[in-house]
Amino acid sequence: MQRRGLLIILSSPSGAGKSTLAGRLRQWDGSLRFSVSATTRPARAGELDGREYFFVTKDAFQAQVAAGDMLEHALVFGNYYGSPKAPVQTAIEDGRDVLFDIDWQGAQQISNSSLSPHVLSIFILPPSIPELHRRLVTRGQDSPEVIEKRMQKSWDEISHWDGYDYVLVNDDIDATEQALKTIISAERLRRSQQPQLVDHVRSLQTQFGELT
Repeated sequence: MQRRGLLIILSSPSGAGKSTLAGRLRQWDGSLRFSVSATTRPARAGELDGREYFFVTKDAFQAQVAAGDMLEHALVFGNYYGSPKAPVQTAIEDGRDVLFDIDWQGAQQISNSSLSPHVLSIFILPPSIPELHRRLVTRGQDSPEVIEKRMQKSWDEISHWDGYDYVLVNDDIDATEQALKTIISAERLRRSQQPQLVDHVRSLQTQFGELT
């Protein structure tokens, strides 16, 4: 049976393993696609419109927001970023899942949108704050000043854990990956994701009536 796609949201503080887990999910299921965001910032060298981002003007972006055509949006360092609704809606109707790597504010906006019946939101918690700090240091991507800012922001993000459908403590990356696969596999079978079930049950009812 044809199913509807899921709008899968992954959120976590920096260093909790969200990006690694998102990459593993895409290796597990090649049909999973990241949502392509729209932005008002200029394209950088090597970036293509529609691949890294949809590059739009500020006026065009604000017009989309006003028309309700953005699932979520935010102003970051003077530039707007947001998730266009139309491509995600098309994917869901075609039975394709879309993966979002966003913060709690974006997750909240999407969960309150017209596509909320298809949202699956998952928050990834670190096993401890010292471990979160250790991961940020050992991955070697940020300066000590940036790491400090990420740590300061982490509690604000963690404090919104109870706004998600599922919450996983990532103390073992392999076990967390398996839990994510289990959740997604089960949610794909949710009754609301299978629009043809009603017609199938009606068909069964008709067949039953013909036998009696």
